[in-house]
Parts: sequence; C-alpha cells; structure tokens
Amino acid sequence: MKDVIRTEKLPIKLWLKENEMEEGALEQARNLANLPFAFKHIAIMPDTHQGYGMPIGAILATKGAVIPNAVGVDIGCGMCSLRTNLTHIETPKLKEIMSIIRKTVPVGFNRHETPQDEVWMPVKKENLPIVEQEYKSALYQVGTLGGGNHFIEIQNGSDGYIWIMIHSGSRNIGFTVANHYNDIAKEKNRALGEKVPKDLAFIPEDSEYFDLYWNEMHYCIDFALANRKLMMERTKLAFTEILPEVEFADFINKPHNFATWEEHFGESVIVHRKGATRARKGEWGMIPGSQGTRSFLVKGKGNAESFESCSHGAGRVMSRTQARKTLDLEEERKMLTDQGVLHAIRHRGDLDEAPSSYKDIDEVMANQEALVDVQVSLQPLAVIKG
Repeated sequence: MKDVIRTEKLPIKLWLKENEMEEGALEQARNLANLPFAFKHIAIMPDTHQGYGMPIGAILATKGAVIPNAVGVDIGCGMCSLRTNLTHIETPKLKEIMSIIRKTVPVGFNRHETPQDEVWMPVKKENLPIVEQEYKSALYQVGTLGGGNHFIEIQNGSDGYIWIMIHSGSRNIGFTVANHYNDIAKEKNRALGEKVPKDLAFIPEDSEYFDLYWNEMHYCIDFALANRKLMMERTKLAFTEILPEVEFADFINKPHNFATWEEHFGESVIVHRKGATRARKGEWGMIPGSQGTRSFLVKGKGNAESFESCSHGAGRVMSRTQARKTLDLEEERKMLTDQGVLHAIRHRGDLDEAPSSYKDIDEVMANQEALVDVQVSLQPLAVIKG
C-alpha cells in the first residue's frame, strides 16, 4: 500500500497517497472507519473517488450489519470479457459490426420494444417482493447497456487476439431494490436513535429486513450477469454476421458492486465492494482504462490487506459536470481519432466520458502492483457508450 491514515477508530489503508484523494472521498473513508460494526480496517483502491456514502473504489468489511449504499444503486454492476480467434479486423468490417450492435443493444434510457425470453432471467427462489414488482419491466431491460460509464468495447489484445469487453449492471431493478432498502434502513435507524453518517444507513443482521435485502441484492447481481451475457450474445451475433469464421472462448465475468460473506483475518465478515473487484490469488479480473487508453486482464494476488481486492477501473479525475464544462470537444475527439479508435465522443454532452476525465490508468496499475498481475493488455479499437 502507499499510505495509512491512523487518526480514526480503524486504520484506512490506501493504495494511493492521502493527498491524491479528493476531500469528499477522504471524508467518506473516515466515516467508514468510525462505524461501530466496521472490521479491521478500510481499504481504498487507487481509482477511488467520491460516491454516495462510501467512496467508489473502497472495500468495507462489517460484522452484524449490511449497508445498501456501500453496495451502491447499480447492484451487481461489473464487466465481462470474451476472446475471439481473430488476430486482426479491418476497419470497414468493424464499423459494420458496431452498426449491428447499436441496432440490437439499446443504450442509455432505452430498452427493448418487446419483452425478452425469460430464459435470460435468473430463477426466482426466495421471498423477493421488489423483484416481483419489477420483474415484468426487467424483461424489457435485460440485454440493455444503460448510461454513464457503461460500454461495449472491441479491443486488440497483447496476446494477439481481438477481445470484447462489456461493462453494465442491473438497470432499474437494481436501482429500485437499492433505494427501497436504503429508505427502510434510514427509517429504522432514525426510529432506533442510531446516528449514522449521511448515506450510510444500515440493516442489522438480526433485522427482519436483512434477509430480504440480501436475497434481493443477490438476485440483482445475477440479473446484472444475465444482462451482460445477453448483450455479449448479441455482440457475438453481430460478429458472426459479418465474419462467419469467428470463434469465441475464455468468458470472464466480474462484478464490482456487491456484498458477500467471506473469511478474512480468521473471521467471517460481510465484505462490501463498491467499485472494487475481488482479486483472490489466481482469480481472473478486468481493469478498464478509458475509451482512449488501455484496459487490462489481470490475475489476483490474494493480498490480505486489500481484502483480496483491486480497483475496478481508472477512476474519475473530474466530475461529469466539470468534464462537460471544461474539456475541449475537438481536442478529445482528435486524440481518439489519431489513435484509430472508433469512439463515442460526438457532442459536448459526451465529454463526461472523455479520456481526460479519467485518471492515468498506468499510474493506477503501478499503485496496485501488489494486488494483481497483468496477463493481457487491451488497446481500444471501437467503443459504444451509454
């Protein structure tokens, strides 16, 4: 690690320097370290930036409580990658493939015009009141990208192969579950006189709502994976329509907004990862840069101090509003065009996802050398953004 803060109830262990954290994220990390049920220490990844209640790029282990906002509103958000057997792809063919993907994968607030086959939906096993309420709507949203930093990217790997990477989450079903249980947590905390920092309302393990949230959260994690799988299937079909000889292998999936029971430092605890990826020893993962920089396929080193975790990306260096106001549209477009990337920066409103709004991915990777080993570096060729 690069730094440790010892002024709070628990240490805050940083994989970047304290002075490299924005003040809002630092304050949120201090709030986590003073929670009465927080365990051992707080881990902060090098891509960290301010979130709601808990910094993006943070890991919180707890005993006896779960925090909906420490999972986040996009429950199960994550990435998947797939290797093709292609070693090269001509730009005209790539443009044709991207055009088909845009027609078959809705982006932003858009959804499918008809419900998708229920075979793509996770099986409902538990008492899931909010999932039941949102299920029919979710049939129109499975296989859709969403907005923000979500993407479909075609990449050229250092292993000599063309790769596909997709970043998306649980869409409105996850958002609704997250907000429903966060509201319940806030109400119950107030009724019990619990004083908790802003946006860190919690559900005790002995509460009737603990299992309800836990079951619905994990359904949303499964839905997010199903969502990515269906988009990957549509992307594969786009490839095979233009390049019938293509084959696919080595599917990798990693969520980075979730909570789960794990063993750490000899105890069973609830590990919340918000914008952080699990990186057990030998476990595959993905760390994307921006649409103008490299991404990486990695294997975890199982570092105990990070709760066996690593960053989930490069992390923002400026807010979306700041990026749209201050970045130069033509400069950002030229930077991507000069690199030969079929990019998604068309209007000033797209600048919130411009490469300059993100941290230097090479610096982020250097800061977490003790957490992961790079297996394949991936150069962007074409990008669809939400």
